[in-house]
Amino acid sequence: MIPGPFELVRATSVDEAVAALVEHGDDAKILAGGHSLLPLMKLRLAMPGVLVDIGGIPGMSYVRVEGDEVAIGAGTRHHELEKDAVAAAEVPILPCTAGQVGDPQVRHRGTIGGTVAHGDPASDLPTALLALGGDVVVQGPDGRRTVPLTEFFLGFFETALAEDEVIVEIRVPRTGSAGWAYEKFTRRANDWPIVAVAAVGHRTGGVGGPYGVALANMAGSVVRATATEEALARGASIAEAAALADEGTNPSADMHADQEYRRHLARLLTRRALERAAAA
Repeated sequence: MIPGPFELVRATSVDEAVAALVEHGDDAKILAGGHSLLPLMKLRLAMPGVLVDIGGIPGMSYVRVEGDEVAIGAGTRHHELEKDAVAAAEVPILPCTAGQVGDPQVRHRGTIGGTVAHGDPASDLPTALLALGGDVVVQGPDGRRTVPLTEFFLGFFETALAEDEVIVEIRVPRTGSAGWAYEKFTRRANDWPIVAVAAVGHRTGGVGGPYGVALANMAGSVVRATATEEALARGASIAEAAALADEGTNPSADMHADQEYRRHLARLLTRRALERAAAA
């Protein structure tokens, strides 16, 4: 299908983008890479009257170390993150996960800020980011604020991002040589995961256990496998902890998998991810 008519505003700064969002209200949407928004527009599931293009704003793409954290500009494309040497050394789960997003066309256009803002419960990078912990930095008419990743994803395509705010940066802890793994099950290589699991070692976020574990496509948003994290913190074996991975989740049933199959995959993939992370 063809999208409905819209006005295009090319922002040259974050301030200008925020001003356009304030001016046009809920009739405006941010356009970054476009791989999340444009398909919805073609299906007429989203019909914004104004698109605020932030793809040309300078200085939105970067990966750099700042103290104990890695700062990633919201305009950083998946391909750039996949190939970035700083990310590979400091948070290696992110380049690995970025390399599994869609196909080359998607990876060369999609941005990390766009996929986080979209809030799809089956998204690869938000799952890895949630396992890492850290923060989302957003800017609105009242300035910048920081939202913990654990509080950012609220529900099905719902996030803590206000309609007049723009994501400007993602900040995650440096993990260095700590063990990690990303496991996902798909019908085809470039599909959305039916279920995916990210595990990152030696995290102090969440319940303070030895691993941060997050799940894709097991609820209305990407979620932490809290029961697994708590079990590991108590000293449970990987097998025992992984058996709890689906506890507290609410997976959907669709043409690809019913709820019980997704629960089975969550437990299986969590065990695999934790075993890989522990062996690293």
